[in-house]
Amino acid sequence: MKKITLFTLLTLLLCTSCVTKKKFMLAEMAATASKDSLQGLLTDCRHTNAQMSAQIKNLLRDTTKMGNSIRQYQSMLNVNMTEQEKLNALLSQKKNELNERERTINELQQMINTQNEKVQKLLSSVKDALLGFSSDELTVREKDGKVYVAMSDKLLFQSGSARLDKRGEEALGKLAEVLNKQTDIDVFIEGHTDNKPINTVQFKDNWDLSVIRATSVVRILIKNYHVNPLQIQPSGRGEYMPVDDNETAEGRSKNRRTEIIMAPKLDKLFQMLQSSEESH
Repeated sequence: MKKITLFTLLTLLLCTSCVTKKKFMLAEMAATASKDSLQGLLTDCRHTNAQMSAQIKNLLRDTTKMGNSIRQYQSMLNVNMTEQEKLNALLSQKKNELNERERTINELQQMINTQNEKVQKLLSSVKDALLGFSSDELTVREKDGKVYVAMSDKLLFQSGSARLDKRGEEALGKLAEVLNKQTDIDVFIEGHTDNKPINTVQFKDNWDLSVIRATSVVRILIKNYHVNPLQIQPSGRGEYMPVDDNETAEGRSKNRRTEIIMAPKLDKLFQMLQSSEESH
Protein backbone atom coordinates (compact mmCIF):
# COMPACT_ATOMS: atom_id res chain seq x y z
CA MET A 1 0.00 0.00 0.00
CA LYS A 2 2.78 2.34 0.90
CA LYS A 3 4.56 1.45 -2.39
CA ILE A 4 1.51 2.39 -4.36
CA THR A 5 1.23 5.70 -2.61
CA LEU A 6 4.89 6.56 -3.14
CA PHE A 7 4.68 5.66 -6.79
CA THR A 8 1.70 7.85 -7.17
CA LEU A 9 3.50 10.79 -5.56
CA LEU A 10 6.57 10.30 -7.73
CA THR A 11 4.39 10.18 -10.80
CA LEU A 12 2.63 13.38 -9.78
CA LEU A 13 5.94 15.14 -9.06
CA LEU A 14 7.34 14.06 -12.38
CA CYS A 15 4.31 15.29 -14.23
CA THR A 16 4.39 18.57 -12.35
CA SER A 17 8.10 19.04 -13.15
CA CYS A 18 7.51 18.42 -16.82
CA VAL A 19 4.74 20.97 -16.96
CA THR A 20 6.77 23.63 -15.13
CA LYS A 21 9.83 23.15 -17.37
CA LYS A 22 7.69 23.39 -20.43
CA LYS A 23 6.10 26.59 -19.22
CA PHE A 24 9.51 27.95 -18.39
CA MET A 25 10.81 27.16 -21.83
CA LEU A 26 7.75 28.77 -23.39
CA ALA A 27 8.17 31.83 -21.21
CA GLU A 28 11.85 31.95 -22.05
CA MET A 29 11.09 31.76 -25.72
CA ALA A 30 8.47 34.50 -25.41
CA ALA A 31 10.92 36.69 -23.49
CA THR A 32 13.57 36.15 -26.13
CA ALA A 33 11.14 37.08 -28.89
CA SER A 34 10.05 40.16 -26.95
CA LYS A 35 13.69 41.15 -26.41
CA ASP A 36 14.47 40.75 -30.07
CA SER A 37 11.39 42.78 -30.95
CA LEU A 38 12.33 45.51 -28.50
CA GLN A 39 15.91 45.45 -29.73
CA GLY A 40 14.68 45.89 -33.29
CA LEU A 41 12.35 48.66 -32.20
CA LEU A 42 15.20 50.37 -30.35
CA THR A 43 17.41 50.09 -33.41
CA ASP A 44 14.64 51.55 -35.57
CA CYS A 45 14.14 54.39 -33.06
CA ARG A 46 17.88 55.16 -33.04
CA HIS A 47 17.97 55.13 -36.84
CA THR A 48 14.90 57.35 -36.96
CA ASN A 49 16.44 59.61 -34.33
CA ALA A 50 19.68 59.83 -36.34
CA GLN A 51 17.71 60.71 -39.47
CA MET A 52 15.72 63.33 -37.60
CA SER A 53 18.90 64.76 -36.05
CA ALA A 54 20.43 65.03 -39.52
CA GLN A 55 17.28 66.68 -40.83
CA ILE A 56 17.31 69.10 -37.89
CA LYS A 57 20.98 69.89 -38.59
CA ASN A 58 20.19 70.49 -42.26
CA LEU A 59 17.22 72.63 -41.33
CA LEU A 60 19.35 74.67 -38.94
CA ARG A 61 22.00 75.14 -41.65
CA ASP A 62 19.36 76.13 -44.20
CA THR A 63 17.72 78.43 -41.67
CA THR A 64 21.07 80.13 -41.02
CA LYS A 65 21.63 80.57 -44.78
CA MET A 66 18.11 81.86 -45.24
CA GLY A 67 18.56 84.26 -42.34
CA ASN A 68 21.81 85.56 -43.84
CA SER A 69 20.11 85.94 -47.22
CA ILE A 70 17.18 87.75 -45.66
CA ARG A 71 19.51 90.12 -43.83
CA GLN A 72 21.50 90.68 -47.03
CA TYR A 73 18.34 91.39 -49.01
CA GLN A 74 17.12 93.70 -46.26
CA SER A 75 20.43 95.55 -46.33
CA MET A 76 20.23 95.82 -50.12
CA LEU A 77 16.64 97.00 -49.82
CA ASN A 78 17.65 99.61 -47.27
CA VAL A 79 20.47 100.79 -49.56
CA ASN A 80 18.10 100.90 -52.52
CA MET A 81 15.53 102.79 -50.48
CA THR A 82 18.23 105.24 -49.38
CA GLU A 83 19.36 105.71 -52.99
CA GLN A 84 15.76 106.12 -54.06
CA GLU A 85 15.24 108.74 -51.38
CA LYS A 86 18.38 110.55 -52.57
CA LEU A 87 17.20 110.39 -56.16
CA ASN A 88 13.76 111.65 -55.17
CA ALA A 89 15.31 114.53 -53.23
CA LEU A 90 17.62 115.38 -56.14
CA LEU A 91 14.72 115.18 -58.58
CA SER A 92 12.66 117.45 -56.38
CA GLN A 93 15.56 119.93 -56.16
CA LYS A 94 16.01 119.91 -59.95
CA LYS A 95 12.29 120.43 -60.45
CA ASN A 96 12.40 123.43 -58.12
CA GLU A 97 15.42 124.82 -59.96
CA LEU A 98 13.69 124.28 -63.29
CA ASN A 99 10.56 126.02 -62.05
CA GLU A 100 12.67 128.91 -60.77
CA ARG A 101 14.50 129.17 -64.09
CA GLU A 102 11.23 129.11 -66.01
CA ARG A 103 9.88 131.83 -63.73
CA THR A 104 13.02 133.92 -64.28
CA ILE A 105 12.88 133.35 -68.04
CA ASN A 106 9.23 134.38 -68.13
CA GLU A 107 10.00 137.52 -66.12
CA LEU A 108 12.96 138.36 -68.35
CA GLN A 109 10.92 137.76 -71.47
CA GLN A 110 8.18 139.98 -70.10
CA MET A 111 10.72 142.70 -69.33
CA ILE A 112 12.23 142.35 -72.82
CA ASN A 113 8.77 142.62 -74.36
CA THR A 114 8.09 145.70 -72.25
CA GLN A 115 11.48 147.08 -73.29
CA ASN A 116 10.69 146.53 -76.97
CA GLU A 117 7.32 148.23 -76.55
CA LYS A 118 9.06 151.23 -74.96
CA VAL A 119 11.54 151.40 -77.84
CA GLN A 120 8.77 151.34 -80.43
CA LYS A 121 6.86 153.99 -78.51
CA LEU A 122 10.02 156.12 -78.28
CA LEU A 123 10.72 155.66 -82.00
CA SER A 124 7.21 156.75 -82.89
CA SER A 125 7.39 159.76 -80.56
CA VAL A 126 10.76 160.90 -81.97
CA LYS A 127 9.60 160.52 -85.57
CA ASP A 128 6.46 162.55 -84.82
CA ALA A 129 8.47 165.24 -83.05
CA LEU A 130 10.95 165.62 -85.93
CA LEU A 131 8.52 165.47 -88.84
CA GLY A 132 9.40 168.99 -89.97
CA PHE A 133 13.00 168.14 -90.84
CA SER A 134 14.21 166.71 -94.12
CA SER A 135 16.14 163.48 -94.58
CA ASP A 136 19.33 165.34 -95.49
CA GLU A 137 19.11 167.18 -92.15
CA LEU A 138 18.47 164.19 -89.93
CA THR A 139 17.45 160.53 -89.98
CA VAL A 140 15.66 158.43 -87.37
CA ARG A 141 16.07 154.66 -87.10
CA GLU A 142 15.86 151.81 -84.63
CA LYS A 143 18.65 149.28 -84.19
CA ASP A 144 19.31 146.67 -81.49
CA GLY A 145 16.71 148.10 -79.14
CA LYS A 146 17.91 151.68 -79.46
CA VAL A 147 16.64 154.74 -81.33
CA TYR A 148 19.25 156.61 -83.37
CA VAL A 149 18.78 160.23 -84.45
CA ALA A 150 21.63 161.20 -86.77
CA MET A 151 21.75 165.00 -87.17
CA SER A 152 23.89 166.21 -90.03
CA ASP A 153 26.71 168.69 -89.76
CA LYS A 154 24.63 170.88 -92.08
CA LEU A 155 21.78 171.03 -89.55
CA LEU A 156 23.76 171.66 -86.37
CA PHE A 157 27.10 173.32 -87.03
CA GLN A 158 29.01 175.37 -89.52
CA SER A 159 32.19 173.83 -90.90
CA GLY A 160 34.91 173.59 -88.27
CA SER A 161 32.65 175.07 -85.55
CA ALA A 162 31.05 173.71 -82.38
CA ARG A 163 28.49 176.49 -82.14
CA LEU A 164 24.95 175.34 -82.88
CA ASP A 165 22.86 176.95 -85.61
CA LYS A 166 19.34 178.12 -84.87
CA ARG A 167 17.85 175.35 -86.97
CA GLY A 168 19.83 172.81 -85.02
CA GLU A 169 18.65 174.21 -81.69
CA GLU A 170 15.08 173.95 -82.94
CA ALA A 171 15.57 170.26 -83.72
CA LEU A 172 17.09 169.66 -80.28
CA GLY A 173 14.12 171.46 -78.69
CA LYS A 174 11.69 169.09 -80.42
CA LEU A 175 13.71 166.14 -79.26
CA ALA A 176 13.88 167.52 -75.70
CA GLU A 177 10.08 167.47 -75.51
CA VAL A 178 10.18 163.71 -75.99
CA LEU A 179 13.00 163.20 -73.48
CA ASN A 180 11.26 165.27 -70.79
CA LYS A 181 8.15 163.11 -71.11
CA GLN A 182 10.06 159.81 -70.98
CA THR A 183 12.51 160.20 -68.13
CA ASP A 184 13.41 156.48 -67.95
CA ILE A 185 15.58 156.85 -71.06
CA ASP A 186 19.35 156.86 -71.31
CA VAL A 187 20.72 159.33 -73.89
CA PHE A 188 24.16 159.14 -75.51
CA ILE A 189 25.43 162.06 -77.60
CA GLU A 190 28.16 161.03 -80.05
CA GLY A 191 30.12 163.48 -82.19
CA HIS A 192 31.51 162.17 -85.52
CA THR A 193 33.72 163.74 -88.21
CA ASP A 194 35.17 162.80 -91.59
CA ASN A 195 38.85 161.96 -92.01
CA LYS A 196 39.97 165.43 -93.15
CA PRO A 197 42.42 166.67 -90.49
CA ILE A 198 41.60 169.82 -88.55
CA ASN A 199 44.04 171.84 -86.50
CA THR A 200 42.92 175.24 -85.22
CA VAL A 201 43.40 177.39 -82.17
CA GLN A 202 40.22 175.91 -80.67
CA PHE A 203 40.53 172.27 -81.85
CA LYS A 204 43.71 170.23 -81.97
CA ASP A 205 42.24 167.46 -84.16
CA ASN A 206 39.03 165.82 -85.35
CA TRP A 207 38.64 163.93 -82.12
CA ASP A 208 38.76 167.15 -80.17
CA LEU A 209 36.15 168.66 -82.49
CA SER A 210 33.80 165.66 -82.14
CA VAL A 211 33.96 165.79 -78.33
CA ILE A 212 33.31 169.55 -78.13
CA ARG A 213 30.37 169.26 -80.52
CA ALA A 214 28.85 166.48 -78.39
CA THR A 215 29.19 168.55 -75.20
CA SER A 216 27.71 171.60 -76.99
CA VAL A 217 24.57 169.55 -77.78
CA VAL A 218 24.41 168.39 -74.16
CA ARG A 219 24.61 171.96 -72.86
CA ILE A 220 21.76 173.11 -75.11
CA LEU A 221 19.55 170.19 -74.01
CA ILE A 222 20.27 170.82 -70.31
CA LYS A 223 20.33 174.61 -70.11
CA ASN A 224 17.81 175.59 -72.75
CA TYR A 225 15.39 172.65 -72.58
CA HIS A 226 15.90 171.38 -69.02
CA VAL A 227 16.64 167.76 -69.87
CA ASN A 228 17.87 165.84 -66.81
CA PRO A 229 21.70 165.87 -66.96
CA LEU A 230 21.78 162.40 -65.35
CA GLN A 231 20.16 161.04 -68.51
CA ILE A 232 22.82 162.31 -70.90
CA GLN A 233 26.35 161.16 -71.62
CA PRO A 234 28.48 162.91 -74.31
CA SER A 235 31.34 161.33 -76.21
CA GLY A 236 33.45 162.02 -79.29
CA ARG A 237 34.19 159.37 -81.91
CA GLY A 238 36.22 161.48 -84.31
CA GLU A 239 36.69 159.86 -87.72
CA TYR A 240 36.71 156.28 -86.44
CA MET A 241 33.08 155.24 -86.95
CA PRO A 242 32.23 156.33 -90.53
CA VAL A 243 28.90 155.40 -92.10
CA ASP A 244 30.08 156.07 -95.65
CA ASP A 245 33.18 156.32 -97.78
CA ASN A 246 35.40 159.25 -96.87
CA GLU A 247 36.81 159.36 -100.41
CA THR A 248 33.75 161.22 -101.74
CA ALA A 249 32.26 164.56 -100.78
CA GLU A 250 28.85 162.97 -100.26
CA GLY A 251 30.35 160.26 -98.05
CA ARG A 252 32.27 162.76 -95.95
CA SER A 253 29.09 164.82 -95.54
CA LYS A 254 27.29 161.77 -94.10
CA ASN A 255 30.18 161.02 -91.78
CA ARG A 256 30.11 164.54 -90.30
CA ARG A 257 27.19 164.05 -87.95
CA THR A 258 26.04 164.08 -84.35
CA GLU A 259 24.18 160.96 -83.26
CA ILE A 260 21.70 161.07 -80.40
CA ILE A 261 21.18 157.50 -79.22
CA MET A 262 18.25 156.78 -76.91
CA ALA A 263 17.26 153.59 -75.13
CA PRO A 264 15.00 152.71 -72.20
CA LYS A 265 17.01 152.12 -69.02
CA LEU A 266 18.11 148.51 -68.57
CA ASP A 267 18.96 148.66 -64.86
CA LYS A 268 16.18 146.30 -63.75
CA LEU A 269 16.94 143.85 -66.53
CA PHE A 270 20.66 143.81 -65.68
CA GLN A 271 19.89 143.35 -61.98
CA MET A 272 17.65 140.39 -62.72
CA LEU A 273 20.25 138.82 -65.02
CA GLN A 274 22.96 139.27 -62.40
CA SER A 275 20.72 137.84 -59.68
CA SER A 276 19.89 134.86 -61.90
CA GLU A 277 23.58 134.17 -62.59
CA GLU A 278 24.49 134.40 -58.92
CA SER A 279 21.71 132.00 -57.88
CA HIS A 280 22.83 129.40 -60.42
